[in-house]
Amino acid sequence: MTPASSFLDAMKLAAEQAERAEDDFRREISDRTKALERDRAFAYRRLNLMRDVAAAVTTAEDEEAAVAAGAAVMRMKLGWSNDSEARTEVLARFSPVTREVFAHLTPADPQDGESADVVRVLDEFETWYRETHPNPFWVLFENYLPETPRVDF
Repeated sequence: MTPASSFLDAMKLAAEQAERAEDDFRREISDRTKALERDRAFAYRRLNLMRDVAAAVTTAEDEEAAVAAGAAVMRMKLGWSNDSEARTEVLARFSPVTREVFAHLTPADPQDGESADVVRVLDEFETWYRETHPNPFWVLFENYLPETPRVDF
């Protein structure tokens, strides 16, 4: 081995290590960017759903009507025109969120509205969903199902 080849081999090794470090960094940045994009999308889906639930609950006369209005909003947002066992369970698990929104927006005692913890109850719903399903709840909003015409033969 010539003396020149030893320092060239060392420089080649250093260049390859720098390239690997750059590739690793780019992969990490890409993964982090995707995670941040997903967090942002979920936050806006959360906001938009809860904004619509709050608007529907505002007109409810009682808690039962509020729960029905919240379920109707959920069905509409997710394109659920029929029920299944899984959908019924999701709606049932979401009803405490709607009840909490109703309690917050229509307190019997003005101080009760301040104690309603909609975010905590929504977090509990999301935790239940995450623990019992393969994907987070907010992924359901990615599955757009176009309306298909009903045809009688």
